[in-house]
Amino acid sequence: MNDWRDIAKTEIHLHLEGAAPPDFIRQLASEKKIDMTGVFDADGNYQWVDFVDFLKTYERACEVLKTPEDFKRLVEAVLAESASHGVVYTELFLAPDFCGGGDLIAWKEYLAAMSEGAVAAKNASGIEARFIATCVRHMGADQAKITSKVAAETASGLLTGWGMGGDEAFGNAADFSYAFEQAAESGLGITSHAGEVCGPDSVRETLDSLPVSRIGHGVRAIDDPELVRMIVEKNIVLEVNPGSNISLSLFKDLKLHPISALRDAGVKITVSTDDPPYFHTDMTAEYTNLHQELGWEISDFNAINQTAMQAAFCDEITRSKILKKFEGA
Repeated sequence: MNDWRDIAKTEIHLHLEGAAPPDFIRQLASEKKIDMTGVFDADGNYQWVDFVDFLKTYERACEVLKTPEDFKRLVEAVLAESASHGVVYTELFLAPDFCGGGDLIAWKEYLAAMSEGAVAAKNASGIEARFIATCVRHMGADQAKITSKVAAETASGLLTGWGMGGDEAFGNAADFSYAFEQAAESGLGITSHAGEVCGPDSVRETLDSLPVSRIGHGVRAIDDPELVRMIVEKNIVLEVNPGSNISLSLFKDLKLHPISALRDAGVKITVSTDDPPYFHTDMTAEYTNLHQELGWEISDFNAINQTAMQAAFCDEITRSKILKKFEGA
């Protein structure tokens, strides 16, 4: 197959703000008369040169996102883009700290608006979406407790998961155990970023301290064979983002990326894009590169999509409906 755009895909690791199409941010900035000088290059893409610069650009772009209506429009734009690449089910990471600052009433307004956006996107293209509320690690454990509480109190509808992003090197995973237990008790599915920038100890500590069923990234686990065996034994699913990892220079190219080695070791892996416009990728590009560089075929993609849906934070009716799209792997 030469064009992987139209085949059905799932994506379970996608940051809402990080997936904002550049044209959307430019349009919103123009409406609000916010200066975006330095955010985009001559071709209109987000511009950055290293991880620190990436974070600065990301924060600048997010300055235009202020109101529930802004986030509703953003959800519609992001899901329309995902659907154009064949994505039929996706999970979006949302940060309550940036949608009301941990205030429950404000968060409910943002969440309602984003849910409206997801419903509109489904009506337009058929794409199913669920939300994963996340705390920001480098904001600290006390703030995470506040964020977890508002997520737990709104755990229904499209909000089905809880996780943690931010600076992986900040503090210890165990510091956040209260927030994670609070979210888990509310019935939210649990994931956390680990083993991306930091090494395998980051993954091990997360598995030892937090009630996760999935790990965001987790690719640095490859450096510790015993940890890889633990991941397999615990039935942990990795949300792998190859294009993101290569853009951030974690690995030089796809042939040196550990996705195949992890899969060969029995680890359950999935494929997502993380912050696609920042890393000049999309789900079509991810599949195309895996096919061209690693020889993956439709059976391989059906298999990882089945894995993603078995691990998805959704109801069983939705899970069964989407799984039918990947039968015959």
